[in-house]
Amino acid sequence: MSFFISLPHTLALGAILFTIGIIGALIRKNALIVLMSIELMLNAANLTVLAFARARHDNTGHTLAFIVIAVAAAEAAVGLAVLVGIFRTRRTSSLDEITMMKQ
Repeated sequence: MSFFISLPHTLALGAILFTIGIIGALIRKNALIVLMSIELMLNAANLTVLAFARARHDNTGHTLAFIVIAVAAAEAAVGLAVLVGIFRTRRTSSLDEITMMKQ
């Protein structure tokens, strides 16, 4: 039994996930939630790229998705390292208080 999800359904799911990520990144004030929202947006973009690659029977999309996964992992590692460093000195992960570091 073969299970196939059509291209419009996959693109709709990617759009919904990307929208949730944008809303989470814009509304939330916790830096960890913002990082998770950015990861969600990158995964939604990956889903869209892979959907088009599958529809066109092209393996180049898989290579691009692998590169995006590597960039997302690097972004998560660096972002969490910076966040841990800030949390150790400030004892907060609120973006409003982190931006006060400029002064």
